Amino acid sequence: MIRMLMTTSSRPPSPGRICGIDYGTVRIGIAVTDPDRSMASPLEIYTRRSKELDAQYFRRLAAEERITLWVVGLPVHNNGQESQKSREARRFGKWLTELTSLPAEFYDERFSSAEAEQMLMAAELTSKRRKQRLDMLAAQIMLSAYLEAGMKGNEAPGALDD
Repeated sequence: MIRMLMTTSSRPPSPGRICGIDYGTVRIGIAVTDPDRSMASPLEIYTRRSKELDAQYFRRLAAEERITLWVVGLPVHNNGQESQKSREARRFGKWLTELTSLPAEFYDERFSSAEAEQMLMAAELTSKRRKQRLDMLAAQIMLSAYLEAGMKGNEAPGALDD
């Protein structure tokens, strides 16, 4: 079960494309919605380089894809407690907002990578091909769940047995 989490902005998002981010310290999976926000598609995996090059990339991505909202996956523990990675993802979302002036919301991504891995294994891809697709597929799964939940990222995480 994926749960909704809080946003860096209290204003409703502008109409347009949403970019889903599967945050990682080395690789970042990226998915985007169509302009009507009816479906999510995997876009690419960005390999982090430096703060300056990362900033250039995300500014360009926002402009070229006409992004109006970032949704950053938040990896929390099964009991709903935040992890070190979730705190890093929150800092990354705040950085994206400062960088692009676009709001960021956070959405529980528990099990999105595991679900993506299962799907890729079922497709009988080699280990190398699975690695090339895993993070962007995880971003798509998380972003799809966000859309299905009514695009709300304002609830605190909770335990899975709540």
